[in-house]
Amino acid sequence: MTTGGALARVVRSATDRRTAARESCDLCAAPVSDGHRHLYDGERQEVLCACRPCALLFVRDEAGAGHYRLIPERHLELPPVDTAPLGVPVGLAFFVPRADGTVVAHYPGPAGAVRWDVEAAAWREVVAGCALVGNVAPDVEALLVNTARGACRHWIVPVDVCFRLVALVRHEWRGLSGGARVWPAVERFFADLTNTGST
Repeated sequence: MTTGGALARVVRSATDRRTAARESCDLCAAPVSDGHRHLYDGERQEVLCACRPCALLFVRDEAGAGHYRLIPERHLELPPVDTAPLGVPVGLAFFVPRADGTVVAHYPGPAGAVRWDVEAAAWREVVAGCALVGNVAPDVEALLVNTARGACRHWIVPVDVCFRLVALVRHEWRGLSGGARVWPAVERFFADLTNTGST
């Protein structure tokens, strides 16, 4: 998955709020409101903005003929998940299973999201320990993990939520260690997830 298209705009808008006022649907060019839905373009591996009428066209996965998929809105907090087999080098990361069976890991930082490929055996081990992880929808959902600074939070969320976190970290990061603003902002982000509820 790339950070092109809508995801690049999400990251840019963290430092330039004027961008949000110019956002439009990537399919029909109609203006989109805050909280608009996103589509996953399977051919270009990008996330696209969608106005409400265009989003409704893809409520059923079959409607996109494998090209476009509507990114779901599920926010599900999980019990603690043993992610040690994944070899996560940091405490804040998300994992996106792909339709081809591979899994790509990302971790937010001051320059955006750094990515690496997860070993298939390691992912299977995590799924064996928490069967719900095996239900993450390929390409459009992610396992979001926060074990930084003593936290123990594990969620299944839409991929666009993860890239909002990338934008937040990039915007708030200061200096080599992140500074005083980034971690309180991350804590607020996860508090907002909790308020969103498990759906």
